[in-house]
Formats: sequence, structure tokens, C-alpha cells
Amino acid sequence: MTGATDRTSVGWGILPIRLVIGLVFAMHGGQKLFVYGAAGTATAMSHMGIPLPVIAAWVAIIVEFIGGLAIFFGVWARWPAWLLAIEMLIVILFVKLHGGFFTPRGIELELTLLAGAVTIALLGTGPASLASGDRAATSADA
Repeated sequence: MTGATDRTSVGWGILPIRLVIGLVFAMHGGQKLFVYGAAGTATAMSHMGIPLPVIAAWVAIIVEFIGGLAIFFGVWARWPAWLLAIEMLIVILFVKLHGGFFTPRGIELELTLLAGAVTIALLGTGPASLASGDRAATSADA
């Protein structure tokens, strides 16, 4: 493979990761907003020992819902991807780590989401995205 082919493969290879990671984050943010509500999410965060649970709830809702949609559609997704990676790191270290690896109490899901978010933050969203500034390098860029 040539360097240009490798960049094209990476660009298109990011698409399924971007769509799934974006969908999962947007759905979880939507669940927090539309099902549990900010108050319910804050109560859950309080029970988990998260400081400033009302603020943390709103941050999680906004970052997950808006950030997930940004990643899914490939619109200015690198910064939301970094924020979501930080959120997953916090969840792993402060909420899930004591539960082992496997779900429902372990880090399995959060670790996968962390890896996907970091990948998008580093590589961009690929050629099938709505915002050209977030796209990964392709053969046309070489």
C-alpha cells in the first residue's frame, strides 16, 4: 500500500467508529435529558459520590448529547471527542474501576467509548463528514 492509500483507508475506516461512538454518546445524553431529566441524573451522580452533582449532570448531558451528535455527523467533532474521552476517564477512575472489567459494573463499555473518542479526537472524522476541518487526511490531501 502507498501512503495515500493508507490515509484513505484510515479516513474511511473511521466512519463506522464515528457513527457508533456518536450514536452511543448521543443516546446516553438523550436518556439523561429526556428520560431521567437533569434532576434524576444529578440524584444518580450524587449517589455515586460525584461532587457538584447538578453541575456534573448538566455537563454530562450537554457533552454526551451535543458531542455525540457532533461526532455522529462529523461536525466540529474533535473537541467534543476530547471532552467525552475525559468524561469516560473520570467515570472509569471514580465510578467503575472497583467493579472489575465486565459490565454492568465494570469498565468494559467506558473503556471502549474512551478508545473510540480518543481515536476520533486524534484522527478526525473522515471524508464522510459534514465539516471538512475535522476530516482525517485522505489521498486528495496528499
